[in-house]
Amino acid sequence: EVQLQASGGGMVHTGESLRLSCTVSGFTFANYAIGWFRQAPGKEREGASCINNNDGSTYYADSVKGRFTISSDLAKNTVYLQMNSAKPEDTAVYYCAAEGRCRVWTTPNNYDYFGQGTQVTVSS
Repeated sequence: EVQLQASGGGMVHTGESLRLSCTVSGFTFANYAIGWFRQAPGKEREGASCINNNDGSTYYADSVKGRFTISSDLAKNTVYLQMNSAKPEDTAVYYCAAEGRCRVWTTPNNYDYFGQGTQVTVSS
């Protein structure tokens, strides 16, 4: 059974940091790319970042570039999203998802698997 479990969400103040984790099981982690999406109330789900586990290449949305860092621990089947300099507009439910490679990585329908979300709230 494929599972992607996002965790680490919570409430922080503007400028603070938070680290999200996505732990996966049920498929060969090293052969997949993992993307992070977020969805704020009343808005569409948007791609925040993606990492190709086979070569470590990473991609970021302009809205998070320079503040968020995605990384992967192959031994733990876990991908992390380090969120620094948090802003109120980062408030959303964050989801992780898996696909073969970060191609059109910002499109949710391109992903084979999606996990449950974790809430991030940034207060001003």
